[in-house]
Amino acid sequence: MISRRILRIKILQLLYAYFQSEDNTIVKFEKELSFSIQKTFDLYHYLLLLITDIADYANSRIEIAMQKKIPTREDLNPNTKFVDNLVIKQLKANQQLNQYLNTSRLSWVNSPELIKKLHNRIRMTPYFKEYMEDASRSYEQDKKLIIDIYTNEFINTESIYQTLEEQSIYWNDEVEFVISMIAKTLKGFKESDGEHAPLLQLFKNEDDREYAINLFRKSILNKEEFGKLVESYTENWDVDRIAFIDLLIMVMAITEAVSFPSIPTRVTINEFLEIAKFYSTEKSSVFINGLLDKIFKFLKDEKRIVKTGRGLIGEA
Repeated sequence: MISRRILRIKILQLLYAYFQSEDNTIVKFEKELSFSIQKTFDLYHYLLLLITDIADYANSRIEIAMQKKIPTREDLNPNTKFVDNLVIKQLKANQQLNQYLNTSRLSWVNSPELIKKLHNRIRMTPYFKEYMEDASRSYEQDKKLIIDIYTNEFINTESIYQTLEEQSIYWNDEVEFVISMIAKTLKGFKESDGEHAPLLQLFKNEDDREYAINLFRKSILNKEEFGKLVESYTENWDVDRIAFIDLLIMVMAITEAVSFPSIPTRVTINEFLEIAKFYSTEKSSVFINGLLDKIFKFLKDEKRIVKTGRGLIGEA
């Protein structure tokens, strides 16, 4: 589930903390990196739970309306299409999700106002009204509604971000990514899967797990050498004036290029330039791009960057 870009960002954040800390114990910060990665997985399950809690809130409103002293015809004959949504029921019964939630004890019980606000926002959308007015029902129709809610409402509701930020500093920048992973998960759901519909795993494969730890360790070990290499290519530029975050980005990029032969150098440069745009400045990304091009050319000439694998041998 965790993408390489998210891993790079988490490693950059931990490297920054490591070099700013007086306690330079690599093992301690490796544990912090693993914890940070696990928190993203927590968020994935936490947001999957959100739609089921909104459905429960909608159902409670129906039950309250039916108990009025003088209920209306609509109160007595409610439209239960949303609360009976087949995908929501599938999520509620999902064994993998329930097991994770029981272990982690994640719950929206302390966010009733957010649940209410999201419910009201959802029911006012044109696509939700159209869904509720359509007398027909299909699993694919139900699935499309839930995906639309995640990708149109949850991703654009500021109060979700505020609530999550208050709960964990690790969730500040990851909501959009996690929602995209939830949409991917739901698209893969089948009605026949029932309570065993598969959720995403923490890592795509074991290579990604090893990549994260190795890039973190090797960036620390290479910091001095590659920092000096960057300095040697900054003609007429005081290396002390380079933003520390920019220096770390370049050290990480060089480390990845040297240490991971299966990753194309263009992929490495593009990924770290995107990270630089977000965590530094537009000017920094241009500066970093120019330096990395020169440094990578030098390291290729020195046979320190050697790429192997399909489509990588002889990489220019």
